[in-house]
Amino acid sequence: MKVLVTGGAGYIGTHTLLELLGCGHDVLVVDNYSNSSPIALQRVRKLAGRDFESLQIDIRDTEQLTEAMLEFQPQAVIHFAGLKAVGESVEQPLRYYSNNVDGSISLLLAMDKAAGHNFIFSSSATVYGAPQYLPYDEKHPVKAVNPYGSSKLMVEEILGDWCKSAPGTAAISLRYFNPVGAHTSGEIGEDPQGIPNNLMPCIAQTAVGRLPQLKVFGSDYDKRDGTGERDYIHVMDLARAHVAALDYLEQCNSFDAINIGTGKGLTVLELVKTFEQSSQQVIPLELVERRAGDLVSVYADASKASRLLNWSAELDVDAMCRDTWRWQSQNPQGYSGE
Repeated sequence: MKVLVTGGAGYIGTHTLLELLGCGHDVLVVDNYSNSSPIALQRVRKLAGRDFESLQIDIRDTEQLTEAMLEFQPQAVIHFAGLKAVGESVEQPLRYYSNNVDGSISLLLAMDKAAGHNFIFSSSATVYGAPQYLPYDEKHPVKAVNPYGSSKLMVEEILGDWCKSAPGTAAISLRYFNPVGAHTSGEIGEDPQGIPNNLMPCIAQTAVGRLPQLKVFGSDYDKRDGTGERDYIHVMDLARAHVAALDYLEQCNSFDAINIGTGKGLTVLELVKTFEQSSQQVIPLELVERRAGDLVSVYADASKASRLLNWSAELDVDAMCRDTWRWQSQNPQGYSGE
């Protein structure tokens, strides 16, 4: 299949790109490199032993996107390009709505002009907001509580309306939490710009000395060790889910939302302990106050993904930590170290 991937040079994008190439798909990557590096694409080419086309385009540039689509004629689009830091979205909401919502509309407009009908959206389980029950299933009410989550939810609503307006179009939204880990080669992995916003890169950067210590926000939650609990998923499992969604598009003739997760929660301290065992490094900790808006526990029911996509998570927390450490120890400065 010919697949256009937006944000293909990013963390989840590169791992999915590698999986797509391994399955024999023909891929065009579109990325503006605002939070990624062209070096990552060079490494994917090396790992895959295959070449692919890449274009530096901001997805809000509808004219350039349309031109690229008319030339490439993709049979499907996988949409990763988007800003993704919750705290930053609260400080810069207009930037998030511009990039995430306007960018997605621009992408759909370009698809319409190029007669594109199949869309996979890399969404987020943040669309659910505070849990009314756990695990979250797809019937759980949606109520985003920050601009990042709202931008994802808005795009999902737009996709639903887009599918209703044009018979034959299909869109699948994959909702997931905390992707972690890296490819087993250690050649590609998560390389956030500036101070990381997510737990695993903070742990990894502390392990290689880029950060002095790990701040644990909240140690008095009503959980087994007092720290917050999340559903972490290995990025390679997540990449497989996006590729599996491509196959399901043939049976899907409307909009559908599907959870991707392990269905199990890990606390902050459990993840840190496993990382220490995998890396043989001691992670210095500082227990600090809870952050406003942080939830005690969130994890997903992924049984729908098993039923419709024939997908389930295969890699455990040991693999998540082991692969993260391999990436970070081989690339202590990320891609900028090359």
